[in-house]
Amino acid sequence: MPTIPPEPPRLSERQPHQHRETAQSFGTDAERYDRARPRYPDSLIDRIVAGRPGLDVLDVGSGTGIAARQFQAAGCRVLGVEPDARMAGLAQQSGGEVDVATFEDWEPDGRAFDAVVAGQAWHWIDPVAGAVKAARVLRPGGLLAPFWNAFRLPPGLAQSVADVCRRALPEAPFDFEAIMKETLSGYQALFAKAADGIRAAGGYGEPEQWRFDWERSCTRDAWLEQMPTQAIFTRLPPDKLQEVLQGVGAAIDAMGGSFTMGYTTVAVTAVRTGAS
Repeated sequence: MPTIPPEPPRLSERQPHQHRETAQSFGTDAERYDRARPRYPDSLIDRIVAGRPGLDVLDVGSGTGIAARQFQAAGCRVLGVEPDARMAGLAQQSGGEVDVATFEDWEPDGRAFDAVVAGQAWHWIDPVAGAVKAARVLRPGGLLAPFWNAFRLPPGLAQSVADVCRRALPEAPFDFEAIMKETLSGYQALFAKAADGIRAAGGYGEPEQWRFDWERSCTRDAWLEQMPTQAIFTRLPPDKLQEVLQGVGAAIDAMGGSFTMGYTTVAVTAVRTGAS
């Protein structure tokens, strides 16, 4: 499900980065998060690295180190910044270097980077303050590149999952059909906010969007493992979560036990133009 929780009308004035309680709910099962969350397409990593192994990369909201490991495999030196000690601890167990802090409060201590990235995390950061902090640590010509995975369930399954969620969670302030069927369009406002924050921060060229479309085969068990790591489910009572998972599992069984998941990965990128 989308990482960004849709807002109930009474909270519509709040931005995702103001939902710190949700942002820090993913660490309740960091091991599951690391196992189940999809990786990012190699084409995205390759474009950011641009044939320059040895780059210094700052991974903001680095979580359990999913993106960091991909950049390390591409020959980069990676430092993570992650506010949840549970997530950071798991990344450190696999050899990752992580500072435990919110990005807004993190102190770079003179360190500089060729790229600042954020996989599925930039919306939890104030978009202007985040871009200003990134500009402080980017070398001239360096790249700011937050990116997101948006999934596309097959239409019939999307409707079935929405129906299950609506029955199990009748009082939840979410439009489940919109969440399941229109995930990429639901992210467009976030992409715009990221770009506006970069423009407001100054010190960058004009932001661009990079888009990567890809697919992966997804089994029933793999999807049921991933669902509890998504923001609209991380804080559900166990009995409600189990009800959702049972219903979704039955829907996947009815279509043969597996399906092809479509993904679109979008990066909002900007080049650091020079010293402040």
